[in-house]
Amino acid sequence: MQVGFHAKNTTDDNGNPTGGVVVGTGFTISWQDGPLGRGEDRKAPNGAFVEDVIAAVRQRLAFYQNSNDGKFWCPENEQAMDHLWDALQALESRTKAREARKVEGTHEA
Repeated sequence: MQVGFHAKNTTDDNGNPTGGVVVGTGFTISWQDGPLGRGEDRKAPNGAFVEDVIAAVRQRLAFYQNSNDGKFWCPENEQAMDHLWDALQALESRTKAREARKVEGTHEA
């Protein structure tokens, strides 16, 4: 499978993710740079989250499945959508677990 993008991921002095960018034909993704924080110290996002990008891809596949009376429907798109849904559910589970530990929005494990 040919990869059609270039990625640069960045970290701080402690090895924590601080953002980065992915560029390919027709798209550029600037990743969230640093943690958002918690409570009153919470900041507005400054970049994309993996979950949002997965949801955007899933939306596009759904568009193919439902456009032109299903003209572009295929089982492979349906399977890919299912896998992307599973990925979103796994990431949501991770977020809930981090929130329960009160470390969501931080670089704490």
